[in-house]
Formats: sequence, C-alpha cells, structure tokens
Amino acid sequence: MSLTIGDPAPNFTSTDQNGNPVKLSDFRGKKVVLYFYPKDDTPGCTAQACSLRDNYTNLQAAGYEVLGVSIDDEKSHQKFSKKFDLPFRLVADTDHQIVEAYDVWKEKSMYGRNFMGIVRTTFVIDENGIITEIISKIDTQNHAEQILT
Repeated sequence: MSLTIGDPAPNFTSTDQNGNPVKLSDFRGKKVVLYFYPKDDTPGCTAQACSLRDNYTNLQAAGYEVLGVSIDDEKSHQKFSKKFDLPFRLVADTDHQIVEAYDVWKEKSMYGRNFMGIVRTTFVIDENGIITEIISKIDTQNHAEQILT
C-alpha cells in the first residue's frame, strides 16, 4: 500500500550510525525530512547527502530534522557519515522494516537485470507526524533546494 500526502507517517524504531536508538515518534513537534537512499558511499547517494549537508543550517532554520535511511548497517553508516562529515543521523534498516512500511523497497532494473532495492524517495513530515510532501523525482545534486522550495 502506497503512502500519500495527508497519511500519518509510519512510526519506526531502529538505530543510527552510532548505535543510538531512533524513533520517529521522538520527533513529534518537529518537522522531519525522512529520506530513503539506496546505498552508502555511492555517487548519487553521496551527492544527495552532501546537498543536505551543505544546506543543513537552512534546513534547520526552516525547522527540519533530517534522517537518512538505507538498509546498510551501523558500521557502513558510520563510515559514510565520517567520510563526508554528515551532520544528521543515518538510520540502519537492515531488517527492511522501515523501507517496507514506507513502500520504497521495490523491483528495480539496471543493465537488463532485475533486483529488489530502495527507490530513492523523500518524505516531508509535519510536527504532528503527517506526511505533507513526497518527493520521488530526486535531484541528488540539489535535493535540499527541492525540500526548501
């Protein structure tokens, strides 16, 4: 079942790159940019993360908390976060619970080969936990601007 604007954002509990617990419900009262990306330290994912990093103060000034989610583990997230000095938390979803809840785990195709993977998608969630925007056509180089406009 696909989520749409106006739906409550599915709550989740997991850990971030430092092993700290992360629950979406802990962010009630704040706006959240929840972005799903395929893999740590790949060109598109790095460009997207760096766009969010470079505009992090603007995102925070607009009241947003940023959470990145992929199926990579904490260790991979930690390496990625350190390498690119990311100021926001990366959530490990190794059991696929979050990607399934947000319906971003789908069949993809590359070089004529089909496989399951994360479809790059960003959910903007308001202070009450309601999805206010879903960005599915991600411009990895200018992703922060997509959110802020």
